[in-house]
Amino acid sequence: MIKILFICHGNICRSPMAEYIFKKMIKDEGIADDFIVSSAATSYEEYGNPIYPPVKKLLKGIGINCDSHRAYRMDKSDYDKYDLLICMDSRNLRNLKNIIGDDPENKVHLLMEYTGNSRDVADPYYSGDFDATWRDINEGCGALLNEIKWKRWNERK
Repeated sequence: MIKILFICHGNICRSPMAEYIFKKMIKDEGIADDFIVSSAATSYEEYGNPIYPPVKKLLKGIGINCDSHRAYRMDKSDYDKYDLLICMDSRNLRNLKNIIGDDPENKVHLLMEYTGNSRDVADPYYSGDFDATWRDINEGCGALLNEIKWKRWNERK
């Protein structure tokens, strides 16, 4: 079982978008039972709020229902619960490290690292460019899934 937590500032835009897109990818691959996937915030600003309406509309447009999502603020114990903590940008990474402290198990990464480009995922909350965010997250989640499958394949050899 691989446990992944996607992280952004408020848990209403990028991290839930990554959570639901990754869940769709693993479902489409027929490997959803091998994963636990969730998302969280590094702040309490949006705690309990649903997904931001434009993100919900985008996800609904590709057949993903996210009506039950409510923003959650992660805590230090989440470090032990998950195998990977995937941040959307470098600010989230700094905030996460303030919550969890050190990362001795190398669980904390930026999503775009998996694409070979350690840049931030575009933030639609301020730019309004949800398509750019969609492209980044789709590319990052696809690369993350490919890396996980590659590692599993090599472990079976």
